[in-house]
Amino acid sequence: MQQIDWIVLGVTLLFIVIYGVWKTRGSAKNVEEYILGNNETPWWTVGLSVMATQASAITFLSTPGQAYHDGMGFVQFYFGLPIAMVVICTTFIPIYHKLKVFTAYEYLEQRFDVKTRSLAAILFLVQRGLGTGLTIYAPSIILSSILGWNLTHLNIIIGTLVIIYTFTGGTKAVNVTQKQQIFVIMFGMFVTFFLILHLLPNDMSFGNAMHIAGANDKMNIVDFSFDPETRYTFWSGITGGFFLALSYFGTDQSQVGRYLSGKSIRESQMGLIMNGFLKVPMQFFILLTGVMVFVFFQFNTVPLNFNPNNKIAIEKSPYKAEYHKLEKQLSDLSEEKKEFNLLYIDHLNQNYDNPILRNKLIAISGKEKDLRDQAKELITKADKKAETNDKDYVFIHFILNYLPKGLIGLLLAVILSAAMSSTASGLNALASTTAIDIYKRNVSKDKSEKHFVNATKFFTLLWGIIAILFACVGTLFENLIQLVNIVGSVFYGTVLGIFLVGFYVKYVQAKAIFCGAVISQLTIFYIFYMDVVSFLWLNFIGAMLTIILSVILQMIVFRKDNLQTE
Repeated sequence: MQQIDWIVLGVTLLFIVIYGVWKTRGSAKNVEEYILGNNETPWWTVGLSVMATQASAITFLSTPGQAYHDGMGFVQFYFGLPIAMVVICTTFIPIYHKLKVFTAYEYLEQRFDVKTRSLAAILFLVQRGLGTGLTIYAPSIILSSILGWNLTHLNIIIGTLVIIYTFTGGTKAVNVTQKQQIFVIMFGMFVTFFLILHLLPNDMSFGNAMHIAGANDKMNIVDFSFDPETRYTFWSGITGGFFLALSYFGTDQSQVGRYLSGKSIRESQMGLIMNGFLKVPMQFFILLTGVMVFVFFQFNTVPLNFNPNNKIAIEKSPYKAEYHKLEKQLSDLSEEKKEFNLLYIDHLNQNYDNPILRNKLIAISGKEKDLRDQAKELITKADKKAETNDKDYVFIHFILNYLPKGLIGLLLAVILSAAMSSTASGLNALASTTAIDIYKRNVSKDKSEKHFVNATKFFTLLWGIIAILFACVGTLFENLIQLVNIVGSVFYGTVLGIFLVGFYVKYVQAKAIFCGAVISQLTIFYIFYMDVVSFLWLNFIGAMLTIILSVILQMIVFRKDNLQTE
């Protein structure tokens, strides 16, 4: 990195932190102001904050790499999100605002009892606590591998920057800084996208680039097949994506806290509808950027494996010579690939989509994939614990090796801004839930407002330290990202089921839902242990089990309780 990149990176991050502290100075006079931002957040800030919370650093590191390897199909995962936004706007938001709750779980005590509220809150704290550690660790491990930065120092820097403004300004600080962060993020992505177009061969149009991507099966956006082995299809997006979005945006306090701070029900609803309209196009654009990186590498040198750690492992192993042989084959293939792509462009400029050349490009792509697979086998032999999936490293490799001075610093600021925005929402949600749903329930209610504000600040600091520590020991896990995704899927379904029963099944009372949720959660643990279905289905199964079991228990076991209430 050049000095200008360090300046751009440092100034951008420091501006966000200083702006957040300055803008929210003196805004922690009472609990409502600290946790709900005094309900002064306009709809467009709500919308941007919701988007920034979901857009973690992994979104901008992994998603382009996902498109580079597998194409645009991942966008289908988000097809259920707009539908979920409508359901949340019509049901969840009016109830939350009417009851004037500080957290989503506070509603559950009013609908059921304190046991159910505490159960949902604890389930949330477990999975979100792990997830917040990941939002720090994931970008840190990638940036430290690429740039040679000290992993522990990077974890501490990211965590400390977030703690500073989240601690001082609470929800309002999270909201105002996320506006700046989402601007930095999208500006950086747009600049990168158009720069890639500029770096392509001079006689190559955007349409030509799409033809090359299409010839390599990168533009298969929608898949209507019912093949259960295909992870991303239109149907899995509409169903599984819907339930995941419903649980995340409707019951996860890191998101609920964003729209609870809205000026009114209408402002909160408009913010979520804004997210529903923009999220799919935003994800489409990020994936398209990854596809353009793929097109760029049809004309430029590409490594066998983008993860530099794997290259280091190979160089120290007895498989070094074999790996170098594969690199030479890939280099020769890259020259052939470039030659045929240029010829294909020439034909396209003459309005002729040559099928022979298309087939040749497909064949070359298959040979390249075979070389990469052979390289992964050698890497695994050299180090059995090595992560051969290198999609997280594709985009950062392009940034560091092909972007001009100054823009490298901007794109690193994009990645770290995304890490900070999602981490800040996580810490704010963890602190609010711990303070309101756990701590306040077990101390004297005669305590002053200042006491509970200070308690929430303390929990912000505590969870920040826990997240940093978790990030620092992240290397103890072989696949941390998958671990946290599994944890989320294991717990989200039960919590969503509790809320859906609370909103829509008025017949079910406290004892039935509590017992149903506990049995459902234990069943999900067992299903996961038996490994009979993909963990992606656990969210749906957990929600359905909680609903069905609670209804059955209410009808058979706790029927007398229902008759008494009537």
